[in-house]
Amino acid sequence: MGKIRTRFIGDEKIEKKEKKEQKERAEVKKVKAIVVEEKIEEKHEVDKKPEKKIVISKKRGKNYLLAKSKIKQKLSGDLQKKGINLKQAIELLKKIKYAKFDESIELHIKILEKGTHGEVKMPYSIGKELKVKIVDDNLLGQIEKGKIDFDILISHPSYMPKIVKFAKILGPRGLMPNPKAGTISEKPEETAKKFKKGVLKWKSEQKQPLIHQQIGKISYEEKKIEENIRTFIESVGKAKILDIHITSTMSPSIKIDTSSV
Repeated sequence: MGKIRTRFIGDEKIEKKEKKEQKERAEVKKVKAIVVEEKIEEKHEVDKKPEKKIVISKKRGKNYLLAKSKIKQKLSGDLQKKGINLKQAIELLKKIKYAKFDESIELHIKILEKGTHGEVKMPYSIGKELKVKIVDDNLLGQIEKGKIDFDILISHPSYMPKIVKFAKILGPRGLMPNPKAGTISEKPEETAKKFKKGVLKWKSEQKQPLIHQQIGKISYEEKKIEENIRTFIESVGKAKILDIHITSTMSPSIKIDTSSV
């Protein structure tokens, strides 16, 4: 026979009372915990000090500052906004040169819209050797590993199905072979030679309507620098250009009057 549990009169009331008291104690503990947590948070807010922003100002050398003062003298008055003509800008850039090495000359152009790109055959070297590669299985393996060490990529049509999967990597960099750019060819070796001879591919920044392009070397004759610049400007399109600055590796920039190009 099983055990018979004896229940006394009044036990049920006692149990209900105990359960109620336990519930009340639990609620009190919960409230106390919330209060403590809020106090800790308030303390952290009080203790938390605003972070100090450290601004590091770039110190310029005497030669740079001297070059900048010469530019200011030349671009005084209305010329500060308008700029000087192209020939004067090239002459001034050569006069303010102070570095002991053969500096690169660059154009910084503000245009109407971002995402602009193109290509142009320059009359003279820009002073930078372009790395031209032809697609093969070995190169595809390097691209897959994230190794991209070329400026122009040439592909035979038979390799296009294999290279399509890398479009998201190559496309934004302007390296994806395509018919318009002339980088898909039945004779890739001959096409590569053509690009090595001076066909320059250029593009604006992805997020800003700005073009930064090396255009030559400071040691070049003024006439050669001017011809390279005019050829490049024509490729971009004068109507698209809002602002032009010319600079060398070490010098401050000089504003060019857009109407002079």
